[in-house]
Amino acid sequence: MQFTAASSGTAHTNTSLKSRIGRLLLRVILLAQSLFVIYPLVWNVLASFKTNKEVLLSPWSLPGSLNWDNFVRAFTTAKMGDYMFNSVMVVALSMAITLAVVVPTAYVLARMKFPGRKFLTNVYMAGLFIQGVYVVVPIFLVMNDLHMLDNRFWLSAVYAAGSMAFSVYLLIGFLKSIPREYEEAAMIDGCGYFGTLFRIIVPMARPGIITVVIFSFFDFWNEYVLAMTFISSEHKKTIPVGLSNLFEIQRYATDWGSLFAGLVLVLIPTIVVYSLLQKKLTEGMMLGGLKG
Repeated sequence: MQFTAASSGTAHTNTSLKSRIGRLLLRVILLAQSLFVIYPLVWNVLASFKTNKEVLLSPWSLPGSLNWDNFVRAFTTAKMGDYMFNSVMVVALSMAITLAVVVPTAYVLARMKFPGRKFLTNVYMAGLFIQGVYVVVPIFLVMNDLHMLDNRFWLSAVYAAGSMAFSVYLLIGFLKSIPREYEEAAMIDGCGYFGTLFRIIVPMARPGIITVVIFSFFDFWNEYVLAMTFISSEHKKTIPVGLSNLFEIQRYATDWGSLFAGLVLVLIPTIVVYSLLQKKLTEGMMLGGLKG
C-alpha cells in the first residue's frame, strides 16, 4: 500500500511538472509571436519620423527628432488624403450593401422552412471556397460590357458580393441560437416579417452583426487586386492601390520618410477599429462558436 501511494505521488508530481513546462513553453511561443508582430509595427512608426539619411544609415536607431513633415508630404504631395477618402467611401458603401443583403438572407435561411432552403444554404457554403481573385477576369469582362468599370459604387457592390458567403455563414449561427418564442410573440402582436426582423431579431443578433462588420471592414480596407483591376482613374484609387503607387514613386524619389508615414496612415484606422471593437469581436466569436 505504501508503494502504491508513493507511486501515485510520484506520478502526480511528474504530471504537474509536465504541465508547468508545457505552460512555460506556450508562454514563450506566444511571447515570440507577439514580438514578431509588434516589432515591425513599432519599427514602421519610428521610421516614419526619420529623415532619409537616418532611414538609410541608422535604420535600427531611434529618430533624432520627430519629423512631422513626412506625414504632411504623405498626406498632400503623395495624395494619401484622397486615397483614404476613396477607401472610406468604398468601405462604407460595401458594408451598407453587405448588411442590407446579408441580414435578411441569413434570417430567411436560419429561421424559415421552405423547399430548397438546404440547397440554397449549401450554395452559400460553397461560396466560401471561391475568392474574388480567382474570378477577377470574368467579373472584369461582365463589368466592362455593362460599363461598370472605374466606378466606386460598383467596386463596393463587388466587395459586398464577395463577402456574402462568409457573412451569411457566420450570421446564420447567431440567428439559429435565438429562441423562436420571440418571433411568435411578435407575430401575435401584429409584427410582419420585416417588423420581426428589425425590431426583434436584429437587436438580439447584434454581437453577430458586429462580428460581420469587423471582418468586412478589414477585408474591404485592405483589398488590392479588385481595386487595382476595376479602378483606372487616379483620383478614384483606394488606399492599397495608392500605397503601391506611392512605393514605386518614393523608391526613385528616395523620400523614404513619407513612404513610411503613408504606411502608418494606412495602419491607423485598422488599429483604432480593432482596439475599440476587440472585446465585441471576441465575445461575438465565442457566442457564435457556442450556440451556432
